[in-house]
Amino acid sequence: MRIISGKYKGKRLTAPKKLPVRPTTDMAKEALFNILNNRFYFDELKVLDLFSGTGNISFEFASRGTEKITAVDDHQACVRYISKTAQELDFTINTVKSDVFKFLQKTPEKFDLIFADPPYDFDTKQFLNIANLVFEQGLLLDDGLLIIEHSDQTNLSEHPKFSEQRKYGGSIFSFFEVA
Repeated sequence: MRIISGKYKGKRLTAPKKLPVRPTTDMAKEALFNILNNRFYFDELKVLDLFSGTGNISFEFASRGTEKITAVDDHQACVRYISKTAQELDFTINTVKSDVFKFLQKTPEKFDLIFADPPYDFDTKQFLNIANLVFEQGLLLDDGLLIIEHSDQTNLSEHPKFSEQRKYGGSIFSFFEVA
């Protein structure tokens, strides 16, 4: 895994091999951040990274100047790796060990951007539950964006807040908006 751009552009990060993760590929991550770069000023964002795994997405935001990042994962080793790496790189990433669905039900915070990369073997109902909770709990700020990464075996386009999807290799990013 490497950081694509920003302060640590090109830096390789090696997560422990035993983590139960599937990091977003560099190609898909680069394409996603090209889209986001045309829409947001990274240094002004408040980001929530769900199912954060290795912290790949959180580190990319942090390298690009985002200082308000919350990374949530229910696996202790993942949370520990993100915390340790963030400290080494002097990134301000708040790590939370929690079940994502419980976190979404309880957090009082609102975010500009929420990125979710749940296990690809979730069923469609579980993917849609993420979107439902985000909108029911009002977790996005005005002009906020929810992005859910999933495989091409999952279709989230029927959700009322769905706006578009982009496919990169075996990964699809579905975008959801308040308006």
